[in-house]
Order: sequence, then structure tokens, then C-alpha cells
Amino acid sequence: MSALPFGRTILLGAIAGLTIFLGLPVGRMRALDTRARVALAMFSVGILIFIFMDVGAHGEALIEARMLAFKDGRSSFASVAGLYALLAVGFLAGSVGITVAERRLRRASVPMPPVAGGSAEAAALAAPPGTLSLAIEDEAALARRRALATGMTVAAAIGLHNFAEGLAIGVSASTGAIGLATVLVVGFAAHNATEGFGIVGPLGDVRPTWKWLVLAGVVGGGPTFIGTIVGYQVTSVPLELLFYALAAGALVYVIGEIWAAMRRYGHRELALVMLSVGFLAGVLTDLIVSYGGA
Repeated sequence: MSALPFGRTILLGAIAGLTIFLGLPVGRMRALDTRARVALAMFSVGILIFIFMDVGAHGEALIEARMLAFKDGRSSFASVAGLYALLAVGFLAGSVGITVAERRLRRASVPMPPVAGGSAEAAALAAPPGTLSLAIEDEAALARRRALATGMTVAAAIGLHNFAEGLAIGVSASTGAIGLATVLVVGFAAHNATEGFGIVGPLGDVRPTWKWLVLAGVVGGGPTFIGTIVGYQVTSVPLELLFYALAAGALVYVIGEIWAAMRRYGHRELALVMLSVGFLAGVLTDLIVSYGGA
């Protein structure tokens, strides 16, 4: 079978990636109360949990395939161990690495303690008029930056996952499996449309700018397009596994952050229901891809 032309292939990759923008405008909506924001955030957690399972399954399948090749004498144990080590390094870099980086950034943003060891309350009382309100504004600005940083981390983790999806599209198109490539695009496009909610869900009551939403969409959806180009040109199991591992580690960090942030709002039953709905939505969109035999 002849390969799909390169131009049409990258067009398909662009379509699959651009659908992530469908859910992002929700982050600009003003009329969302606490219940609605908890529902949106936990819906996004459900989607992210599914993506984590999907990423983990794909990464494990790559190592299992190499293990079976070793069992049949077609590969070496060093090759299997190397892929496992790559998985471990990528996962730790995606989870612990982000945690360490965020902790260092948080320390750098902590204000200096009062002079001579005085209490913060005494310092506030002795401060000139207007200083306390400025401190509150600074704290609010810091909370906004942290929320936006968490949302962008979600976008980056989803982007790593989508890069691997793009690889699948590119490889299918280059090997002549045009029908499969088309089904993959449809499935990934439907799946990516829900990922926009996963990005804006952690923002809570923070209303991002349109510029931020566009950047988040590029970070989350752009790798699908790039992965399609790479997959059309090069097939690399270690590269694919590395991106799966990084995505899985980052998703663990992000899910924990969103969960911890939403607990203080209550609405536990609603949160669990929406988490389940988000997870099932991820499964449903993935079934479209499975229907095509991917």
C-alpha cells in the first residue's frame, strides 16, 4: 500500500491537535459558582486519570513487546532493561522533577520574615496604612500565578501524551494504513476536545486571558501535529516510551494538585460523580480509536 502524501498527513495531525481549543473557552466564563467549578475541575481529573491509565498501558506494552522478543531470542535482556530504565527516569522526571522545581520557585516567592524576628501580626500592625492591603493583593496575585502554572503543567503533560498520539498517526500514514490513520485522527480529535476541560479545570475562579488560553492550546495540542511529522519520518520505540513516561509522571503530579485544591471547597459527592463522568468520557472517546483497530 502506498503511503499517504506528507502534506495530507500533517493536515490530519493539525486537525487532531486543534480540537483541544474547543474546551478551552470555558475558562473565560464568569458565571460559574463554586459547585460548577468543582464539577469542572473534577471532570478534568477524571479525564486525566483515564489519560494516565492510557499512557501507562501504552508504555508498558512497548516494554512487554521487547520482553517477548527477548523470550523468543530476538532481543537482548540489556534492551529490555534499558527500556525499563528509560521508563523509570522519564516517570521520575515528570513527577518528582516538577515537584522539586515548583518547591524551589515557591521558596523564591516567599516574602522575607519581619526584622528582628518579630511576628507577622506585629509587623502588619506596625506597617504604614495601605501596606496590609498590598500584601493581600500580592498573595492573591501569587495564588493566580500558581493556578495558571498548574493549568500550564496540565497542558504540558497532555502535550507529551498527544505527541505520542501524533507518532501513531504519522507511522500509520507512512506505512500505507490510510484507513487506520483516518480513524486515529477522528478518535484523537474527539479525545483531544475533552482535554481542553482538563487544562482549565484546575484554574478554579482564576479567569485566564485569551493569550494564555491560546498558549495552553498550542502547548497541549501542538505536539500532536509535531508527533505526526516525526512519526511519518522516524519510528523510535525509546522516543515514544520516553514521552509516555514523562506524561505519566506529570499527570500524577497534576492530579494530586487538583485534588488537594478542590477538597477545601467541599461538595464531595458531586466531585466523585464528575470524576466518574470525566473518566467515562475518556473511555468513550478512546473506544472510537479502538473501533478502528488501533
